[in-house]
Amino acid sequence: MTDPAVRFLYIDDDVAMARLVQRKLERRGYIVECAKDGQEGLSRLELGGIAVVGLDHEMPGVTGLDILPILLSRDDAPPVVYVTGAGDTWVAVAALKAGADDYVLKEAGEEFFDLLAAAIEQSLEKAHLRRERELAEREVRAARDRAELLLREVNHRVANSLALVGAFIQMQKSGLSDPEARAALGETQARIIAIAGIHRSLYTSDDVRSVRIDLYLETLLAGMRSAMATRHPDRFSVVADAVSVPTDKAVSLAVIVTELVTNACKYAYPDGRIGSIRVRATAADGHLSVSVEDDGVGFSCDDAPQGTGLGTRIVQAMASSLGARLNYDRRHAGTWVTLTMPFQPM
Repeated sequence: MTDPAVRFLYIDDDVAMARLVQRKLERRGYIVECAKDGQEGLSRLELGGIAVVGLDHEMPGVTGLDILPILLSRDDAPPVVYVTGAGDTWVAVAALKAGADDYVLKEAGEEFFDLLAAAIEQSLEKAHLRRERELAEREVRAARDRAELLLREVNHRVANSLALVGAFIQMQKSGLSDPEARAALGETQARIIAIAGIHRSLYTSDDVRSVRIDLYLETLLAGMRSAMATRHPDRFSVVADAVSVPTDKAVSLAVIVTELVTNACKYAYPDGRIGSIRVRATAADGHLSVSVEDDGVGFSCDDAPQGTGLGTRIVQAMASSLGARLNYDRRHAGTWVTLTMPFQPM
């Protein structure tokens, strides 16, 4: 005996068959209502309370396949059991493809009613599982949205805090007379700006899992130009593919670019020379290549460091963490350093 709350609507123009279905299923504990055509059935659905619909294929003027899409387009559409003749299995297949939950071949005898009752129960179970899945998906989406909102807020706060630290360093630097101390603080400030820029990119992005490298590099170079205003070259330029890089890798790339650009600003154009610094990023064949180029006096990885060597050590450590290869190109005037790392676009 099924739950008496299950109300079944049977749509069939064969009044005698509809009454027989009603009588047989009510003996099994269902509440059965009948409609003689699709319009009457749709009108009954407007009143609500129907748990399952049985839809016959052959009706005057239209077929069940004409009615089925209209029925299923409702927001609260109940599951549908499609009923068709024994020789029309292709119709049953078409009904399933159109969204029916199950089908029954109409035949004479008690077996048809047993199969119809079983199909109703199966359709109810499918509908229940479908609702549970949709509820779970909504909860997952809501949890993800809350987590992303929280992460954006965290990135916003981190970026603001790093900007504050950078401002403190700028204040301290302006109060010093020792040029080496001022230079060291300027480099520290540039590193902070690089990492703060990542967090700023994340809280303004639609995807907190990654950073658009082209947009980020443009922002980074603009920030460095301001931070190193007393010794930057006459022009910075960025040419980069519009690819997204995972956040953790973007942080390491930001530090590397910052160190290489800082070194170029310090050493590429001494004695008042003028020139440019170019940053390029290209993605191809499963790799991302990021290069920093200048046309200055030149530098080799075999040369002794001109300063403390901290920048070079940071670049090498960050490249190692990325599994990247560093190449110092000697075929050009100046210093051209290229980092190449494995990369799959997101």
